[in-house]
Amino acid sequence: MEVSRLASVFPEGVFTANCPTRTVLDHVMSKWAPLLLVALSDGEALRWSELRRRAEGVSEKMLAQTLRMLEEDGLVLRDARPVVPPHVEYSLTELGQELAGQLVPLLSWIARNADAMLGETSNTVR
Repeated sequence: MEVSRLASVFPEGVFTANCPTRTVLDHVMSKWAPLLLVALSDGEALRWSELRRRAEGVSEKMLAQTLRMLEEDGLVLRDARPVVPPHVEYSLTELGQELAGQLVPLLSWIARNADAMLGETSNTVR
């Protein structure tokens, strides 16, 4: 009998309450994290203003909190150069690149299907 993909990670298909995967899932699937990770997925380092432009609607507070969390999780690298004015760039770590590789197909699927799911014409980018 073949073991399902779910059972290979979660025995008996149970998502236990104290499993660390819940914390990670909460971090990487927060409102802004997937957008920031995918924005960085092309491999180029981006400055704060460019990330804010790409994740349209994110507040400065949420951008700072999300980037800090992703950095603490080892997904994003913050490169602060000691110059005036400050020059800070963000890029993905190897782990972050691996995760972004999983998120790009998900966000592509969402962009293709958002109109049908919401039953309206939206401003999705194709």
